[in-house]
Amino acid sequence: MSTAITIDDVIDRLQGLVTDAIAAGDRMGYFAALYLRVTLAVREGIAANRFDDGPRMEHLDVLFANRYLAAHDQYRSGEMPSRAWLQAFRATTDPDHIVLQNLLIGMNAHINLDLGIASARTAPGSELAGLEGDFNRINDILGALTPTVERQIDDGSKDIAALSALAPHAELHLVGQMMTEARREAWAFAGELATLDPMAQIPVMARRDDETVALGAVVLHEGLLTGIIRKRESQDVARNIQLLASGEFGASPSIPPAMPPGVAGIPPAV
Repeated sequence: MSTAITIDDVIDRLQGLVTDAIAAGDRMGYFAALYLRVTLAVREGIAANRFDDGPRMEHLDVLFANRYLAAHDQYRSGEMPSRAWLQAFRATTDPDHIVLQNLLIGMNAHINLDLGIASARTAPGSELAGLEGDFNRINDILGALTPTVERQIDDGSKDIAALSALAPHAELHLVGQMMTEARREAWAFAGELATLDPMAQIPVMARRDDETVALGAVVLHEGLLTGIIRKRESQDVARNIQLLASGEFGASPSIPPAMPPGVAGIPPAV
């Protein structure tokens, strides 16, 4: 596959991944569907001049997305992506992992590893400091994934919904805490990379990849709660992806629906 040049290219690629995943009932579509919605929100923010530097933000978004898209293509072609993405993609082939684990393991690879690299490449050296404001704004958009994920899990699993009724924000707080820490660490990682030349970045990125895999193992750990959820969670993968992509779970107003039902090959919900 060709490398995305513009944010519109990214959106086209993500739409294709989501459509293909729905047709195949492929769990790789869970993360792609949420990521598509985030990318649409970034494009909307650029058009509305919500960032300090719109062209720079598009450059960051494209570099960031291309790391995921390249890893996806490498995995599909039998090549070796980063260890963190290999872990995430392999996890989607295991039906024992619940939807939440599939979403979080993708976020783990993309935020803990890719975001810092893309940020350092967008604003190397002393330029990085000027990116911080827009980095925080894109993180606000990434953070909006949290309530979307929480609604997805509530809808797909009666057990999680029941737990939410007893402790309405427990799992939302847990996911939000994880993502907040990941974004904080991503900025620190970007700062470490930005001071180095490309060759010196390689061992630092390899170390970070290992650390991200270790975190991923925690995400994928089989516990009592995941076992309970799995027994009653929706096993209709295509419909789960469709709902995530269409925004039917009522995403935050800052994230528009990725594709209305019936658009780009996504059938309407029934």
